[in-house]
Amino acid sequence: MGLTEIRTVGKVSFDKPASEQKGLHNRWHPDIPFANTIKDGETVKIECLDWTGGQIGNNDSADDIRNVDLTKIHYLSGPFEIEGAQPGDLLLVEIMDVQPFQDQPWGFTGVFDKRNGGGFLDELYPSAAKAIWDFEGIYCTSRHIPHVKFAGLIHPGILGCAPSSEVLATWNRREGELIAANKLDRIVAQPPEPINAHTGAAEADVAEKVAKEGARTIPGRPEHGGNCDIKNLSRGSKVYLPVHVPGAKFSVGDLHFSQGDGEISFCGAIEMAGVITINFKVIKNGVADLGLKSPIYIPGPVEPQFGAGRYIYFEGFSVDQHGKQHYMDVTVAYRQTTLRCIEYLRRFGYSDYQIYLLLSCAPIQGHVAGIVDIPNACTTLGLPMDIFDFDISPSGLAKKLDMGSCAFETGVKEGRVTAGGENSEHSFGGGMTYKSSVVDKVKDAVSG
Repeated sequence: MGLTEIRTVGKVSFDKPASEQKGLHNRWHPDIPFANTIKDGETVKIECLDWTGGQIGNNDSADDIRNVDLTKIHYLSGPFEIEGAQPGDLLLVEIMDVQPFQDQPWGFTGVFDKRNGGGFLDELYPSAAKAIWDFEGIYCTSRHIPHVKFAGLIHPGILGCAPSSEVLATWNRREGELIAANKLDRIVAQPPEPINAHTGAAEADVAEKVAKEGARTIPGRPEHGGNCDIKNLSRGSKVYLPVHVPGAKFSVGDLHFSQGDGEISFCGAIEMAGVITINFKVIKNGVADLGLKSPIYIPGPVEPQFGAGRYIYFEGFSVDQHGKQHYMDVTVAYRQTTLRCIEYLRRFGYSDYQIYLLLSCAPIQGHVAGIVDIPNACTTLGLPMDIFDFDISPSGLAKKLDMGSCAFETGVKEGRVTAGGENSEHSFGGGMTYKSSVVDKVKDAVSG
């Protein structure tokens, strides 16, 4: 019996805006119409744009990172009808392969400006920065972060099935309650937003409803997965997704060539456009039979291998950089873990922003070490030493090398404002305008 050619069920174009392509959407809603139909048991190919819909260029400026319109993100391919899938079933998604487009063998990692998205360490690193990565087979290198090369653990950042009307209402209610109760000096959730909502092939009346009610794709959610950014969902992985609507309405996107645990800079993976190959199977009544409330997955056999003892681990605790004690705060602990690694690698000549970008996309191992010893949660970060072409082990002497620079936004060098002044006005994607203040000097932010 001969091999059957794998069918491509979702195609994208680089010649027209993502918002004009009917096989894409950027909201979760049960009423977005099917983009195509896939048989139970079929293996198919699905093309995907990068998560910004093509807003980032292969260049040496981070102005495009600074100006990203965050109302125009996460253009997902789909939703796809899986024949026979009904609410209460499980959709078994087996990732057979993920590859960049052959004529676009590059990706990007970014640090977002604090006033337009920010990131995990935006209190210390508030400016936009970028690194471009070139792909050669399974490996990647960057002109913006030299002396580093590693194999990609390539995977989708987002996959999930559409919510039912009831599940969608639950999302909007609980996230609305969080927004209403917020007393923090930052955005804690994004409510439905009609501006730049893309609803695929929906007719005008349905499109208006979806834009008004549709959940943003920014966070992952327990009922369906979504934007979980799990680096181990690579080739050979099996993901079990609860089905909430007839046909499942499966969508996928936000492809990553590589990512570290936490994707700490927000735009922290090596983001890319590409093609994912998936096999779909419907498991009837699987939600009840397996007792699932959230997706589960089995990682595949493909993962970069580093020799025993070839990781260096850093620790962090629930005491922040100002010396303030927090109670069992894992987020604070992981920030401190990351900063300890930045301080260590700074000794070799890298700037803080280069290290920040690298830790976002290299295959670091992040772990919760302890969450029982009050008041300090403990987290660790494992950095593979073999991704560098020089010795970074503690036993070696720290010799500073010429590491060049990552790309910065105009008027900023190594994270500091160099032009425009305190009262200069800047416009960001989505119509946001702000008066800039002089960026606080980060102590020892750059070696030398």
